[in-house]
Amino acid sequence: MPNEFIIYPAIDMRGGRCVRLIQGDYNQETVYGDSPFDMAKSFADQGATWIHMVDLDGAKEGKRINDQFVIKAAQQLNARIQIGGGIRTEEDVVHYLENGVSRVILGSVAVNQPDFTKDMLKKYGDKIAIGLDAKDGMVATEGWLQTSSLSAIELGKKFADYGAETFIFTDISTDGMLSGPNIEATEKLALETGKRIIASGGVSSLSDLQQLKQKASSGIAGAIVGKAIYTKRFTVKEALEV
Repeated sequence: MPNEFIIYPAIDMRGGRCVRLIQGDYNQETVYGDSPFDMAKSFADQGATWIHMVDLDGAKEGKRINDQFVIKAAQQLNARIQIGGGIRTEEDVVHYLENGVSRVILGSVAVNQPDFTKDMLKKYGDKIAIGLDAKDGMVATEGWLQTSSLSAIELGKKFADYGAETFIFTDISTDGMLSGPNIEATEKLALETGKRIIASGGVSSLSDLQQLKQKASSGIAGAIVGKAIYTKRFTVKEALEV
């Protein structure tokens, strides 16, 4: 496995705007921009090779809502796009992949419909990533409104057996808190599954990124960075340089 480490600047979309929530709470929202596409373009212009987009309305409603911004970014920018939120059917997966999106993230649906997820992995391979969002090690679903009785590691191993190569691991307790990522839990998931894990949640400084990158040989293959960029802790360009 190549020890690559990719920075994924994040764009969370709600009502057609760029927002950030704290710990996934829809009542704790800050708006950072009126145009998800313009935000994506600024990240690409700073050199981002990948951009992580999330359809928050979609996650809540269980269907695609902000997909037009994602597809515009995928078709017009010189960066690869991965999208999560509101992807529940094969039609959703195909809609994004056929329109230039590089990777589709299955989150709640992966937990709730493992057979469907297994089928998608078989058909679309590495274009599918599995989103594992955990609270105290247990997986949460439906925009983090419900916690399941499955551990992230159990689930990760199961999907790795099904053919998943890439996981996005979020420790909900750190998300939007700028408190530093849960490196230990992320590394453990990487070692237990033997797959690429993208760390999400809590990155607050360039040194957080350096610490994560030091674990690249364990399988931590990148980090999703949201609030730290929006609150100007550092720029995408600076993150890429580090």
